[in-house]
Amino acid sequence: MVRKDVTEGKPGVPMTLKLQVVNVNAACAPITNAAVYIWHCDKDGVYSGYSQPGASTVGQTFMRGIQVTDANGEVTFTTIYPGWYSGRITHIHFQIYLNDNLGRTATATSQLAFPTAVTTAVYNSSQYSAHGQNNSVASNMADMVFSDGLTYQLASMTGDVASGFTASLLVGVAA
Repeated sequence: MVRKDVTEGKPGVPMTLKLQVVNVNAACAPITNAAVYIWHCDKDGVYSGYSQPGASTVGQTFMRGIQVTDANGEVTFTTIYPGWYSGRITHIHFQIYLNDNLGRTATATSQLAFPTAVTTAVYNSSQYSAHGQNNSVASNMADMVFSDGLTYQLASMTGDVASGFTASLLVGVAA
């Protein structure tokens, strides 16, 4: 699971995910040597590792990975733009483990949201058209997780559907 590329060959719009982990108790200094675990569904809304309606992916690990923060508190993953499933808006889960200690409870657990315009463009692309737009949740603010606000969870995005995206998020942790 310690890897940069989490796609395992799954198709979708390419995306580079960059997270920078900082200590909010130390003037937002970078946190080094923290394990960052991410996971999200594939372009069709299926998670690896579970038996779920319409798919059993028990034992599979696509769209899951771990990286350890560098001297700048940063990790970078190669992935795809996530799909969606009924009841949730598009998102990526992440957990932070200080001192690269995966054997204990995560110091922080959160989710990353995406700008609506980017999600709409991706889901209108030919790669995502079979699953279509998410009609079960109208917006980020209608999502049960993001309804309290996106101030610390909305990714900054660059790129486009044709060339792929880079999603970036500054993650503050009380360390």
